[in-house]
Amino acid sequence: MKVTEQLRQIWRQAIGNPEGSDSAMQAQAEAERKTLALPAVLSPVQFPGRHLPKPTPINLRRFAETPIVRRAINVIKDRIAAMDWQVRVRRGVLPGSIPEAHRKLRALRLMLEEPNAVDNFRTLIEQVIEDALTGGYGAIEMEPTGDEDRPAMLWPVDGASIRINARWDGQPDSPRYAQAAPGQLDSASVELRDDQLMYIRMNPRSFTPFGLGPLEVAFETVNQFLSAHRFAGKLAANSVAQYALWLNEATPAQHDRLIRWWQDEIEGTGRVPLLSTEQKPEVLRFAQGTDADLRLAWQEFLIRMVANAFGLPPLLLGLEGDVNRSTAAELADEAFRGAILPLAQLLAGHITRDLFGKCIGWREFEFAFNDLNARDEATELAVQVQLLQAGVLTVDEVRAMRGLAPLSKSGAAQLAGSAASPESDPEPAPPPGAEPALQPAPEPAPPSGQA
Repeated sequence: MKVTEQLRQIWRQAIGNPEGSDSAMQAQAEAERKTLALPAVLSPVQFPGRHLPKPTPINLRRFAETPIVRRAINVIKDRIAAMDWQVRVRRGVLPGSIPEAHRKLRALRLMLEEPNAVDNFRTLIEQVIEDALTGGYGAIEMEPTGDEDRPAMLWPVDGASIRINARWDGQPDSPRYAQAAPGQLDSASVELRDDQLMYIRMNPRSFTPFGLGPLEVAFETVNQFLSAHRFAGKLAANSVAQYALWLNEATPAQHDRLIRWWQDEIEGTGRVPLLSTEQKPEVLRFAQGTDADLRLAWQEFLIRMVANAFGLPPLLLGLEGDVNRSTAAELADEAFRGAILPLAQLLAGHITRDLFGKCIGWREFEFAFNDLNARDEATELAVQVQLLQAGVLTVDEVRAMRGLAPLSKSGAAQLAGSAASPESDPEPAPPPGAEPALQPAPEPAPPSGQA
């Protein structure tokens, strides 16, 4: 317990308090962080108790640093972290019924853009996605400040250190989670309520309170791939001998003498060995001596299994043998719809429900990513233009979808005036059922020879 308090004190001194008004400093003091920033620096001993630790092998962290798994994680994580996002009024809620709606929207956006003194939104969300894809957990601590301009502060938490209370009764005042560093008992853990921790589970199931991450699914596959990769590397470096030299009717003394001569004079020198024996030595090969000995087809199959665990096509992990121009776009769209879109919607739902609803109490707002309707900007722009031309959406609705403020009346009039100029606009069409206006007949041309 003393070590934990010392680490917290060091962390507070390291980050300090940013300069600002007394109210801001007081709000940050009220929103003091409770969880430990680096709980994995202590001893990896665990004790059973009321709080259940997630049985995650430590090799998951190591496997996440291998090239194939790192590529799969970065394809999903970087795409979501680079998305544009917005805070808007929930569907079904009228903006005029919310007091000080614009001020609250600005406060929520500032809170997400600057969640604490160290992180911004991208660094915060990247850590959460990394833990979610690695072990099926992603945790963010939420502490309300009482400040109207910054209603809460957020900190990323190591999801492996979070234990879930199996006896939680569903009451908001009862602790649901606890952070216990390795080697700590339940009595020394930091208890957290449901409105203090955002715990993101991937693949939730009914028989366990923990989620299931893609890397956990591919654990055995990654282990086999690393073993096959190490064997192929040793074989390619000639550190594994795949042949033997057989001498017929050789005495033990001759056998030992040949071994010493080979090791001292031939091995590693590049010289041509010369043998003068009564019978020709025979080379016994244990393998074919080709690329098939490297088990490249087996490694390719394991890479496909890793891609399946993450919901990605093998194309994005470097396997381009069975991809052509007609299937590349479909595979990229499948990756967006099957791996990136579900996780982005899961994160947006947790931010809306846990942060806006439970922690702050502003349930009339929601968080949304702007790039979920289409895979690329050109497709989304074409769809929005068609909806505008058909009258399904208005300009303000399209601007809201793109995270922009509503257009003012003067700006809308200017936009309408620039879109329709009097020089090029045709005359307005007559209303349905009206008779067309009569045009004057042209004057007859004068006869030839007359002025």
